[in-house]
Amino acid sequence: MNRRTALRNTGLLTGGTALAPALLSLLQSCQSENRLDWQPQFFTEDEALFVTAFADTLIPQTDTPGALDVKVDLFLDKVFAMAYDAESQEQVREDIAAFNAKAAEAYGAPFADLSDEDRAAVFRAAEADSGKFRGQVWGTAVGEQEPIGFYRSLKMMVIGAYLSSEKIGTEVLRYDPIPGGYDGCMPLESGDRKWSL
Repeated sequence: MNRRTALRNTGLLTGGTALAPALLSLLQSCQSENRLDWQPQFFTEDEALFVTAFADTLIPQTDTPGALDVKVDLFLDKVFAMAYDAESQEQVREDIAAFNAKAAEAYGAPFADLSDEDRAAVFRAAEADSGKFRGQVWGTAVGEQEPIGFYRSLKMMVIGAYLSSEKIGTEVLRYDPIPGGYDGCMPLESGDRKWSL
């Protein structure tokens, strides 16, 4: 990956993340009873099923809302349709096809048609194959960053969209719409929720 491509991808990811709260609040205002009735703007039906299965496998509904409860799949469709250029959109389509091909080769079906156990196994294999984040210390990279690949990029987008949603920000994370002064020595109780702001 050359520097120009890395900078472009970083810009697209940053733009998509910046658009997350506005687009999610717009999507949450549209109440849809049947999740299969949504019309993708960018994805084909098979690609939409893949992204829906990916998000649901990554963040399933438990005692907290899952990724599909806050419409992460719809949000990602909007981001790819509105924030990505034609070349990047084509790359996303190719990456989805390649991910599905690997799942079909290993388990005999596209990712969306696999059982929960098989999806988890596909995730474990993809996690092992993807580049690891090296992180930074005082703004200096720790080691050379490997390309992170499609799996980890989509995973970051799903998690970012999920945490940026209004429902998660107000009902799951701690939320103070008008924060007070800074208190650096606040007691933190075991089991407390994390702050959304």
